[in-house]
Amino acid sequence: MTSEAGSPAAAGFAMPPEWALHERTLMAWPCRRSMWREQLEPAREQYAGVANAIAAFEPVTMVCASPADADQARGALTAGVDVVELPIDDSWLRDSGPIFVLDDTGRRAGVHFGFNAWGQKFTPWDKDAAVGARLVELVGDPLYRSPLVLEGGSLTVDGTGRLVTTEQCLRHPSRNPSLDAEQIAAALCAALGVREVIWLGRGLVEDRDTDGHVDLIAAFTAPGTLLLQSCSPGDPNHEAMVENAARAEAAGLDVVDFPLLARPTVGGEEIAASYLNFTIVNGGVVVPLAGMATDAEALERIADAIPSHAVVGVRGEVIAWGGGGPHCITQQVPAAGRPGAQAPA
Repeated sequence: MTSEAGSPAAAGFAMPPEWALHERTLMAWPCRRSMWREQLEPAREQYAGVANAIAAFEPVTMVCASPADADQARGALTAGVDVVELPIDDSWLRDSGPIFVLDDTGRRAGVHFGFNAWGQKFTPWDKDAAVGARLVELVGDPLYRSPLVLEGGSLTVDGTGRLVTTEQCLRHPSRNPSLDAEQIAAALCAALGVREVIWLGRGLVEDRDTDGHVDLIAAFTAPGTLLLQSCSPGDPNHEAMVENAARAEAAGLDVVDFPLLARPTVGGEEIAASYLNFTIVNGGVVVPLAGMATDAEALERIADAIPSHAVVGVRGEVIAWGGGGPHCITQQVPAAGRPGAQAPA
């Protein structure tokens, strides 16, 4: 597929916030047996739960690696989910898929970043490294390619030019070792049309696979307002979360504290399951639940943070065992034809 010349920002494109109107959400059916092992079928059940919850608000496209997977997915999904077959290695489209941008006239394009399986942790990854461009072609949009190795779960934007990420992830030597912080920020501004990159420090200690993705600890809920994970003293994440809050506040963000972090047991292993790994869709918020007493309070807090949307809880502890939640396994396609945020000059 032919790529556009220049950068998205230079052409007037910018990444809209997640609460902008969507055309649809993209997902992929779990297929890496070597990673999911005995949790593969429970994971598929929970992926279907996420997809069906989203489909009550907007269309969903589910990417499947094989005809057999496609048949199984169709049997588990509602009529609001389209199933397509494309080559994939894994099922985390937030990270391997494209990021879509809009200009101030509503024209849309897709940005394809480099992908190396979170620092070459899982092999193979060549199909996932190519699927972003394939999905832009499937949607029918112009394609831009960024030289950055980047996963979509490593960032969040507020639609007014601010992007939040973590130093732990984007400055990790397994991603872009030849670039310093200023160069990474410049590349983000060029690719996504943002004007300011706000660096938090670290993600969750338990987030070993993705090296501190921000979407496990923070989410913009309105322009300039960041819902941010906190942990009590004694929790291994406490100091890092205190530092993150200080950095966000110093950058001028309105920080809303979120003190709940579930710790369910999956397959005999206690894990950390982030409630903040929710996905915002048209009129709704799909929130991962862990089957714990804190689930109800988490839904209440997220509903208070995003009062304009209906909050829907879905079981997500197996997805968390795999490394994420509803946000990690989805990628929104903003609606074209509606004005977006023009890239800063």
